[in-house]
Amino acid sequence: MRIRSILDAIEDFAPRALQESYDNAGLQAGDATNDCTGVLLTLDVSERTVDEACERGCNLIVSHHPLLFKGVKTISPTTSTGRILIKAIKNDIAIYAAHTNLDNARNGVSYRMAAKLGLTDIQTLEPQQETLAKIAVFVPDEYADKVAQALFEAGAGEIGDYKSCCYRTKGIGSFEPNEEANPFIGKNGEVCHTEETKIEVIIPTWKVGHAIRNMIAAHPYEEPAYDVFPLKNANQYSGSGVVGNIEPVRLEEFLNKTKTIFNVGAIRYAGDKEQTIRRVALCGGSGAFLIGKAIASGADLYITGDVKYHDFTTHEGQIAIADIGHYESEQCTKEIFYEIIQKKFPNFATHFAETDTNPINYL
Repeated sequence: MRIRSILDAIEDFAPRALQESYDNAGLQAGDATNDCTGVLLTLDVSERTVDEACERGCNLIVSHHPLLFKGVKTISPTTSTGRILIKAIKNDIAIYAAHTNLDNARNGVSYRMAAKLGLTDIQTLEPQQETLAKIAVFVPDEYADKVAQALFEAGAGEIGDYKSCCYRTKGIGSFEPNEEANPFIGKNGEVCHTEETKIEVIIPTWKVGHAIRNMIAAHPYEEPAYDVFPLKNANQYSGSGVVGNIEPVRLEEFLNKTKTIFNVGAIRYAGDKEQTIRRVALCGGSGAFLIGKAIASGADLYITGDVKYHDFTTHEGQIAIADIGHYESEQCTKEIFYEIIQKKFPNFATHFAETDTNPINYL
């Protein structure tokens, strides 16, 4: 099996188009056309990670955090990144990262955290904007099903837990083929009127090109008439953070549960430990930027990592805030990678990196 096949499976779940503008998800180094001998899953890539990949016979490392996050001007053994890249390339090991695209994907990092904590009625805290489009195409009635199916097969018409969603309206189309045309219906130089169906489907913007190609291939007309409209709708199924409900519980009790589930050495928090918690918002990684959204969502508690002193003090009395640590909140990324690969390629050699450890210690 090619490395590219595994990367495609990951990107089917977390398309790179979902990543934030500042990010650098994707193949960091290596040749994706090589056969894959095994996959090593990690949160961060270190020199020890590459050594472990060599020892295990894995030629693909999949990480959450990109090795190459900012521009690299030189590759030399004088830097950690340089040593990692040199060692990986010498040993023909590919390095791949799924970062904010995995954060923003439906059932991604924050969703997994919420599931571990037993949240219900889970919703995206900050849905992504301008990631949806609508395709409208006009087709002879008898070809409507074929063209609609071609669009569905390209990823159009998926709304939440529903597939093959579209709206159809009937009308009369008219056109006049010139002498150079080869019309499917009508004659050259004569105005033709025919019964047509207008098919409208919603689609993620990064799938539009593929959907248009599929539609044209299935359409009987020489020159299909279609429109693509960018939508202002928020994408409720991708974005940053989540919010959900729990059975009423004391803050102290819920934080102790959180500490156990995520194996946290110490939780930094602000709030009354006796207060009752019914609604929880959270975000894996560094999520202080969503505190305002968490308050607006009606959450009693917000859980994330990398919270600053003034983040705690600014929102005192508005919401309880808990910092469980960046690493601790994102450990579940390896579980997500594992499930994606095992679902598509059962029994393939996939390992959790033993060298992946929290760089932050608690005394």
